[in-house]
Amino acid sequence: MVSRQHYAVTKELRRQANLAAGLVADRFPSVSDIVISMKYLQKSERPILMVRTVNIVPASYAIFKMDCMIKGCDGGGFDLNSVIDDMVKTHKKVKKGAIACQGNIDGHASDHASIEYETVIHYT
Repeated sequence: MVSRQHYAVTKELRRQANLAAGLVADRFPSVSDIVISMKYLQKSERPILMVRTVNIVPASYAIFKMDCMIKGCDGGGFDLNSVIDDMVKTHKKVKKGAIACQGNIDGHASDHASIEYETVIHYT
């Protein structure tokens, strides 16, 4: 029962965050689509955890924070909001970089995960 309540609260918080962020079409009217390619990396013998591509269209919510995929990570993730904002402001089409997760595992800060990303924005 507690798990169901936690899920409902989490779902409502995500819905509110989506509404607060607005749509890509409203926030960035000159953008026709955004493609974010990511390689999730972890500190282990097998460093590549996942390869992922996210396609964002004008009807998508303008939230560009990806969750950390490491089990037990608290408060982590990879926030690409500033990357996207800067790219649109400067009308940049491609940007590559890396971001480390700032979350905690078992209450301790660690460098447990990171992503390497390439962001491509197409403009109208």
